[in-house]
Amino acid sequence: MTETGPADQHTVRRHNCALVLSTIAAFPGVSRAGVAAHTGLTKATVSSLVDRLVTTSLVREEGLQHRRGPGRRGTSLSLSPHGPHGLGVEIAVDYITTYLVNLTGDVCDERVRRVDNRGRPVDEVLARVEREANDALERARRNGITVGGIGVAVPGLVEAANGLVRTAPNLGWHDVDLTSELSRRVPVPFGELVVGNEADLAAVAELSALRHGADTALDSFVYVSGEIGIGAGIVLDGELFRGTHGFGGELGHFPVQPRGPRCSCGARGCLERLAGQDAILDRAHVEDVDTLLDRLDEHDRAALTAVRSAGRVLGTALSGVVNLLDISTIVLGGTFALLHPWLVEPLRTELTGRVVSTPWRAVEVRRSVVGAEAAVRGAALSALRTILIDPAAYISRLPARQALSSG
Repeated sequence: MTETGPADQHTVRRHNCALVLSTIAAFPGVSRAGVAAHTGLTKATVSSLVDRLVTTSLVREEGLQHRRGPGRRGTSLSLSPHGPHGLGVEIAVDYITTYLVNLTGDVCDERVRRVDNRGRPVDEVLARVEREANDALERARRNGITVGGIGVAVPGLVEAANGLVRTAPNLGWHDVDLTSELSRRVPVPFGELVVGNEADLAAVAELSALRHGADTALDSFVYVSGEIGIGAGIVLDGELFRGTHGFGGELGHFPVQPRGPRCSCGARGCLERLAGQDAILDRAHVEDVDTLLDRLDEHDRAALTAVRSAGRVLGTALSGVVNLLDISTIVLGGTFALLHPWLVEPLRTELTGRVVSTPWRAVEVRRSVVGAEAAVRGAALSALRTILIDPAAYISRLPARQALSSG
């Protein structure tokens, strides 16, 4: 049995600092007295920690609170838009995107580089990522923005513990130590680099958007990322479910046609070979998604048939997910979000016929509220999450003058 001693003063202060910051993040506009009430900390402790967070640009004071009734009004506190930003990088099959977002969720910079990464040597792709990431860091530096961490989204199996990409079939990657490779190529601010599956990170962005929007009650859903590959991010009770090793959500490799076409993963009849973007475009006899959307608007028979067929196959696969996890909301992202008006009817038909709980609770199919940038936005937010979890560690790595001025 492992014995642990009492927490020292530094550990307690570090914990309390995180507790205060998370409370301000959860209740924008809260006062120091409100933070004390929520956390149980003394007003003196809260005031000292808030002063430290304000000095290091993690929190800002926004003037006196607006409220009715007698009594002294406290100063409103919220996360600072001028503090550290998260840099998201998405390595997709046909593009590389960089995305800079601040603590309040505002986008400060976004660049998309259209490039075919499929089947390219890993070093060649990573050289492109290096250029794009370093260019984004340089733009941030010129604009006086502090980048507090980097998050990277990749379409493959990523070990949650170390960022090792075990396989990314559509890129042709196997056992790529992406964390080490990028840390060597890109000067990661404050040593924080997070690597994750693109569908998982897209689900993180979707959850964040829902929490800050009108639908705060939705805390369990399956986010389906429809691109050249198909992935799923599973959110249960407000937390991302990654599986034992971080490999959960590989919806695209559900076997839906055992004798179907060979997949990039080596198996036959995987969902993405029958309902992924390439499969839909081939069946519709078009070259790209924009043309497909035009044909759908024109009620082209081949385009409509291709999308409806994909919807039926997708519904078959998702019915198994819903039956297993008892989740009643499906969120369509990526290309599937664009195709939602034509996908939704055949998809719902399959879900209604195959999900055993539909007589009592129908499965809702909705379009992503985030849009095409969900994965890279989720990557940027995940980089910032390390600061929100442990702000004291971030503060300790600031330049000496700024860190000392925070107390």
